[in-house]
Order: sequence, then structure tokens, then C-alpha cells
Amino acid sequence: MSSNLEPSLAAGIAALKQGDYQTARNILEAVVLKGEATSQAKIGLVVAYSRSGEIAKAIALSQELAASTDSQVKQWGERSLKQLRKRQNQDGAIAKAATGFVPLPESRVPSASDNSDLEIPPETTQPQSASDNSDLEITSETTQPQSIHWRNSGRAKVWQPLSKKGIIWLHLLTIATFIALFWVMRTLVMGMMGSINYLLVKLPFVEAIPLFSENPSSLIWVFLFLLTTFSPWLLERWFIKFYGQRTLDKETLTTHSKESVRVLQRYSQQRGWQFPKLAVLPLPVPLAITYGHLPRYARIVVSQGLLEQLTEEEIATIYATQLGHIANRDVVVMSLLLVITIPIYRLYLAVCDWGDRTSAKVWRSLLGVLGSLIYLVWCVFTGTSIWLSQLRLYYGDRVGADTTGNPNALARALLKISIGIAEDIQRQEQIPWQLETLNILNSVGYQQSLTLGSIIPHTTFESYLSWDYLNHYRWWLVFNNTHPLMGDRLHRLSKIARNWHHEPEIYLGKSQPTQNITSSFLLQVFPLLGIPCGILFAILIWCGWNFAFAIKILNLKWIYDNWSFMNGCVLIGFSIGILLRINHFFPEILPEQSQKAELLPTLLSHPLALPIDSTKVSINGKLLGRRGTANYLAQDLIIQSNTGLTKLHHISWLGQAVNPQDLIGRQVTVTGWLRRGATPWIDIQQVKIQSGKIVNSPHALWSTIVAIAAQAWGAYILLRGF
Repeated sequence: MSSNLEPSLAAGIAALKQGDYQTARNILEAVVLKGEATSQAKIGLVVAYSRSGEIAKAIALSQELAASTDSQVKQWGERSLKQLRKRQNQDGAIAKAATGFVPLPESRVPSASDNSDLEIPPETTQPQSASDNSDLEITSETTQPQSIHWRNSGRAKVWQPLSKKGIIWLHLLTIATFIALFWVMRTLVMGMMGSINYLLVKLPFVEAIPLFSENPSSLIWVFLFLLTTFSPWLLERWFIKFYGQRTLDKETLTTHSKESVRVLQRYSQQRGWQFPKLAVLPLPVPLAITYGHLPRYARIVVSQGLLEQLTEEEIATIYATQLGHIANRDVVVMSLLLVITIPIYRLYLAVCDWGDRTSAKVWRSLLGVLGSLIYLVWCVFTGTSIWLSQLRLYYGDRVGADTTGNPNALARALLKISIGIAEDIQRQEQIPWQLETLNILNSVGYQQSLTLGSIIPHTTFESYLSWDYLNHYRWWLVFNNTHPLMGDRLHRLSKIARNWHHEPEIYLGKSQPTQNITSSFLLQVFPLLGIPCGILFAILIWCGWNFAFAIKILNLKWIYDNWSFMNGCVLIGFSIGILLRINHFFPEILPEQSQKAELLPTLLSHPLALPIDSTKVSINGKLLGRRGTANYLAQDLIIQSNTGLTKLHHISWLGQAVNPQDLIGRQVTVTGWLRRGATPWIDIQQVKIQSGKIVNSPHALWSTIVAIAAQAWGAYILLRGF
């Protein structure tokens, strides 16, 4: 064993001796992942898995040890495998699940020279897939899901109020989001006016409209302020018409959660507010949003699914978080966003519905393209509030925990909302439009709920969420997510519970992975790194040309007298970055490489994983998503296997006869590259059905085309000098 592995292996064994199996598992997994680990590290990892209740993982690794050429290691693996399988077959259901682990006596920590039998504790948790970072195939014969056990950890009776440090950043980001909405609307309006005038000038006997040549900034500012002022009443009318909103009185809320009424009354009285207006949506998916501006006009809206799926104290914590959004004033801009985006989304649905009812293929295609453009406009407006949506939830969680003294109930509520969202998507076999339009204001995002809410019966919360608070580069990979990482939110709530001297609902440790993955991350962002490298190259070229001109060697300064050639250098740098990354991002998938055991829960639980890791998978399951023209961009494609839901990314080839949308609702085999980021997804290589029909998704080809196009354009700019 190389010397640089000694400290990690020693630390892992030490954690085993101390009974800290979560830390031991993280350390030993990093050692094994390097591919240089001894059998001793793998034996220790078997112990860590078994003591953590991850029996299936321990079995898989024991099978590997049992196949070892070392007789002692083989004997130890066979004995541990026998006991582990015996333990797994003893109970058909989970007895105690995720409560405390049984410590392993120090004398029982295995080593290469200690091959004694592995003792299995009487407790166990949900089974997981085998631990291996290799390629895999997931079929219908995966591990059977188990029921989810909740610790139901306690709450504080007396607690120290939480500070409001950093709230100024939330206010500044709220203002910045309002400005971003103005800028996007101004750009869109000016683009439309300029396009109309351009077409009018080209037509005979028609002149341009003078008004469309004016700057619309002042009118847009007025328009946005009017929308903000009337947002409570506009949204209330739309929610009643489109979502079936009904008034929720105190008596009805009391039947679901008496504590919620007490929390609302106490919080309002302390601040001199009127009792908040309450409403309920007749939707089975758990939702909780707040819209309005001033506290007297704000309305807290929850769904019937939330009231039915959460306990009394969990409902109270969700209401407390919504009070935090009112108090922090971020609800003002988020309400404005809804006023802008709901009509756009409804227009998108209307155009797509029109396209589906049209029999002519040409008109259907045109309406599909138009609907997709409208959907992209909706995405752009929604994207202006992504960072505010993330930050506001952190402060909302603090208010929810501080108001109720129950961060553990809030943690359970967030996880149950995620599970409820995943179940509703499976039931409807697509992402409901109500959920997508209100997602930006909901307490939990549907993107993060797809896998988290469906895979939990096959793994543990702690295992899956470890990526969210341990990965060094998670902040770079969450920049385009509407919601913060669930693991990070629960980690903060766990710290609050510990500060109040209570056991947390979810045990998220403080240990950090020891392996350095900087090189992998740099490879991940190569295309972006190409941009500053291109700028630097442009500066060097400019200095060289000016020096050559000064000493009268080369007279090219007249061509490059301005800085427009920098655009060419940037394009070339971006292109080189794509080409350097492409082989790592889309490695070849051979048939024999995708014939391994089902390891999806394990792969998604690895805290060091990055999207560039490109794990090759072949998954059998049901293809879910929207049908027809509403899914022209393939934005709603999901594979439902018996290990959960996974988001799919597809790029169509021009003129392709069959698209994945045509296979929705059927059993398919999806082959592609699994990516572990803030939201796990699979880049499709191909989708195949039982009849043999195949749909290809040429990700690598399109990346190459983009790189070549950028390279050619950049070279053209350099040669032309502008």
C-alpha cells in the first residue's frame, strides 16, 4: 500500500473502533475508490456497512472478498457473507431501522490477519445495492423497497432565539431580483418592437411604428410597480380559477393541526399583524406557498396533500416558514414573479393543446416550436429568481425552527414533502403543470424530489444526502437549481437541534471526504475555463502585434486596432475546452460494460461524485413525461425503475422519425451516462423498447458540432480582424 493511503486507512479503522461508522464508511470508501486499497480497507468497509445497517452493501463487498485469491481474505469473506445473508433473511421488514448503531467492540475490528466471523447486530435498516463505482444495469429484479422509519426526535421546550445575521444579503438579493426582472422584460419588449419594425420596413407600402423606436424603460418600471401593487388580488383570482383555491378557516385548520393555529396567532400578535389569510388547494401533491406583499394582504396557501401527509407539528413548522417569508419581505418579489410567469405558462399550455388538436403535421410542428419558445421565455423569467429562491428558504427554515422550537419536525416535513411530490409524479406519470408553475415558491423543489423522494426506500437519508453537504464543489453545481440542497438544509437544522441539546432527526456528520477531486472538477468546467484562457490569449496577441508594429517587423495593427478580435479568442478557448472534455464526458458504452448489478442507490450516495464521472448505466423501467407538443424540448422525461425516479436528458437529431416522447408510458431500456450533481440525471445514449425500436440521443455528436462551429467562427473573426 502506498504511503499516502496510510493515514486514511488508519483514520477509517480508528473511526470503526470508536463506533463512528458514518465517518469510517466515508473514509474507507474514499480509500477503496482510489483502486489502491488493501483487503484490510475492504474488510473494514464491510464492518462499517453492516454496523450502519446497510446490509446489501456489506453483502456485495463480502462477495468480492470471498472471490479473493488470498486464502485468509477469502475465508473471512465467506464467513461474513454467510452471516450477513442469514441476518438479511431473518426479517422481511425493518424492525428498528435508522436508530442508533450497535458499537463494534474494539477487539472485533477486522484486519488482514484477523479473519474472525463478523457479528451482525440485531438492528438493521433499509437494504441498499452493492457498493461499487463500476458500470451497471438496473432491472426489475432489484432490491425490494422497505418502509421508511422516522426517528421522531424531540423538540425544545426552552431555547435560545436564533440570530438574524446576514439578513441584509437577503434584502439586497430581493432588490437585485426585481432589477433582473425589469432587465429581462425590457430586453424582451425591445426585441419584439425591433423585430416588428424590421418586418414592417421590409414590407411594401408600410412604415415602421415610431413608438416602437422609443426606450420603453419608464413604462416597464411603472408596469412592474402596478403588478406588484395588485399582485395579491390578481393571484387570488388566478388561483381560484386555475388551481381551485378555497378559503381555509381556523376551525378546519384546527382539525389538522391545532399547533399551527397557535403559531399563527402568537407570531401575528407579537408583530401587530392581523391573523394571516389562509387558503387550501385541492391537490394531492404537498405544496406550501405564500403570495402578497404587506402582511395584511399576504395569503398562505397549502395543498390538501400537505395537510393529509404531514403530522400536526410538521404542519406547524411549514406554516412558520411561510410566516418567515412574509416577515423577510421576499414574498413581494416572488409574488411579482408569479404574476408574470403564470400567464406565460398558461399561454404555453394553450398553444401546445392547440397543436395536439391539429391534424396537419406542419401546423403541429409550427405550434410545437412556438410553444417551446414560450416555454423558454417562462424559463428565463423564472431563472431571474433562482438565487433568491435558494437564499430565502434558508432564512425561512430558521424562522420555522425558531418559532416552533422544533427543527426536527421541520426536517421531517421537508423530507415528507419530497416523498409526496415523487409519489404524485409517479401517480400522474408526468410533472403536473400546477407543480411546475408553483415550484419556485414551494418549500421543496420537484427536481430534487424526483430521486430523493423515490429512492429512499432503497437506501438511508444519511447515505443519499451525504453528497449535499460533503461534496467540495456542490456550490458550483447548484447555481442553476431553484432550491438549495436538501442535505445542506437538513444539516443546518441538525446543528440547530444539537445547539438546543436535542438529537437530530437526520444524523449528518461533520466529517469531510479526504480524497482530492480538484482535477476532476477542473475537467468538469473545462469549457468555462476556456473563456478566461481565450481572453488571456487575446491580450498576449495584442501585446505581440503592438510590439511587432513598434519595431516595424509586422504591420497588422491596422487590422486589430479594436478589441473585437477578442471574441474570436474566447470562442476558440471555449471550443478547445469542449473538445478536451468530450471523451471523459461521453465515454464509449460497450454492451458488456452495462451488464452489472443494480447499484444506482450506491452511486448516488457517493459524496465525492461529480457529473464528469460519467458512470455508464442501462436501466429498465417505465418512461414517464408529458405527451405531445408540450414536451417538444424533452424537458419532462423520467425513467421509473424499481429503485426510483431519475431525470433524463435527451437531444433530438434533426429529422428523427421517432422521439422519446413517442414512447412515454411504455417499458423501455435506457442506456446512457449517470451524472451525480445537485440533481441526478442520465444523459441518454439510446432508448430501446421490446420490439427493438431504438431512439438515439447524439449528445457527443452535438457537443462536437458546437465545438467545431465555435472554432470556425472564432478563426473567421481572427482572420477578418473584427
